[in-house]
Amino acid sequence: MTSLVVKNELNASCRHLMNVIMADDKDVLRDVWFGRIPACFTLSPEETTEREAEPYYLLLPRVSYLTLVTDKVKKHFLRVMKAEDSTEMWFEYEGTPLKWHYPIGVLFDLHASNTALPWNVTVHFKNFPEHDLLHCTSNSVIEAHFMSCIKEADALKHKGQVINDMQKKDHKQLWMGLQNDKFDQFWAMNRKLMEYPTDEGGFRYIPFRMYQTMGERPFIQKLFRPVSPEGHTLTLGDLLKELFPAAICAEDEPKRFQVMIHGIEPLLETPIQWLSEHLSHPDNFLHISIIPAPSD
Repeated sequence: MTSLVVKNELNASCRHLMNVIMADDKDVLRDVWFGRIPACFTLSPEETTEREAEPYYLLLPRVSYLTLVTDKVKKHFLRVMKAEDSTEMWFEYEGTPLKWHYPIGVLFDLHASNTALPWNVTVHFKNFPEHDLLHCTSNSVIEAHFMSCIKEADALKHKGQVINDMQKKDHKQLWMGLQNDKFDQFWAMNRKLMEYPTDEGGFRYIPFRMYQTMGERPFIQKLFRPVSPEGHTLTLGDLLKELFPAAICAEDEPKRFQVMIHGIEPLLETPIQWLSEHLSHPDNFLHISIIPAPSD
């Protein structure tokens, strides 16, 4: 399949997601879960191989983590390498090491959203960038990170009461749902984390992280309520006005930035509570990527 065809298909799926937004909520959750990014993994020329390493193609789940879904990639390249040369696998895109603890969709939106598909990812087995990446030696490391994020998100939404009331097997169901790509298994438990008293109009605070490739900090995170003290519903635009006003431009001004969530640009008037309930990643955070708008 050519890059153009894949790109058109991805654009079509993004348009479809925007069309169902504010329609059937279950469809939105399902479309978010099953979002995929076509990727081409290529072994770094710095690696020593016994024969030529062919590229490996894979559809990556946007909501998962690179180190969780790339076992086949590792096995593919280890076939052409000497055992002593196969240390911890890590990935980079155009010179930038890819942080495995960021969801795959966030990595793509931040670094490659305006490039041709498939996403060309370089695979390494040596020269691990200690200052840029965390080590990930097993799936238990990913699970610990994932559950830590869920607990932090619930502390913001419900003072941690919902996740603390769950049993250990409930926590395991959330993790296994993500690990095995089981939408119904995951959401049967995750729906409890998305509930709130009707009279409160939303969560206590919105768990979100706002990323910029040009920022000094990895991401921005701040306490933000979904409803104003006067009782008004707050929107994505309200959040941006407070944290990144440069992303909002007047009608007669050229757009300087794109605000991406799951590969789409939601309308700025979309309620932030609705986005948190429907476009959060499985870790229960709303991940927002702010990137420079492509030049015409």
